[in-house]
Amino acid sequence: MKVKTVGILSAGEMGSAIGKVLRNAGIDVVTCLEGRSDLTRLRAGEAGMRVVPSLDQLVRASDLIISVMVPSEALSVARPVSDSIRRTGARPVFADLNAISPQTILKIGKMMADAGVTVIDGGILGAPPRPGKADTRIYCSGPDTAALESLSAPGLDIRVLGPELGQASGLKMVYSASTKAVTALWTELLVAARALGLEEALKAEFQRGGAAVAEAFNRRVPSMPRKSRRWVGEMEEIAATFESLGMTPRMLLGAADMYRLVGDTPLADRTERQPDPSLDTVVETLVERLASKRPD
Repeated sequence: MKVKTVGILSAGEMGSAIGKVLRNAGIDVVTCLEGRSDLTRLRAGEAGMRVVPSLDQLVRASDLIISVMVPSEALSVARPVSDSIRRTGARPVFADLNAISPQTILKIGKMMADAGVTVIDGGILGAPPRPGKADTRIYCSGPDTAALESLSAPGLDIRVLGPELGQASGLKMVYSASTKAVTALWTELLVAARALGLEEALKAEFQRGGAAVAEAFNRRVPSMPRKSRRWVGEMEEIAATFESLGMTPRMLLGAADMYRLVGDTPLADRTERQPDPSLDTVVETLVERLASKRPD
């Protein structure tokens, strides 16, 4: 399938980065900014996206629509897209690249199939892509993934997992559990250690266990707060995935609770345009937040 125009919902940090790579590859990229923030508008402009005033116009213009949202918004965005497809009679392919469970993509798949369009299940691994850097892997699955495969370009490494919806989302879930859930655990134990007056001893033990561990939490924890609010939903989607397999969801629901705590602080208001706080600032802010929540 020849894809000439890609619609992206939404032009957030990841969506705008994908849009910029596609624009550099000569593909027309459209987005709708209705109800979006000034920062999202800025990102769309920097990525060279063509802005259309309504969802219906985006649906009509697109050969392929890519959904890259906060996980908790994946279903709520898919519904108006399917309504628009029925209303306009357009037949774009719909690729859901959100961090959602296999169960959620199956719901979206049925919704889109009922509207008469092809659905691609996708999962993004790695940081937002940069032109010329093949460090972002987009795994996809479904009966027909040709439209998304055709977007392979410098900066986008698109890999097919298989013919079933849920395979790509499933991989995203288990992979994210090994990265983002672990970051939540590191954050929690560092906060607990400081509250107990044991932080220096704990860090010394980490150093004894290998510099790689200390380097990981020094790098990952400070960059986490600006992502914490959207990671709540991702942890809940992973929990639902594990529960569907007969395993406990509680570890991942605990990670979601940790990210809720971070999201309740001003640290979560930062964007990627601002420098990350220091590890010390993150830990102290959370210790203070916990202290403020304890009854006298």
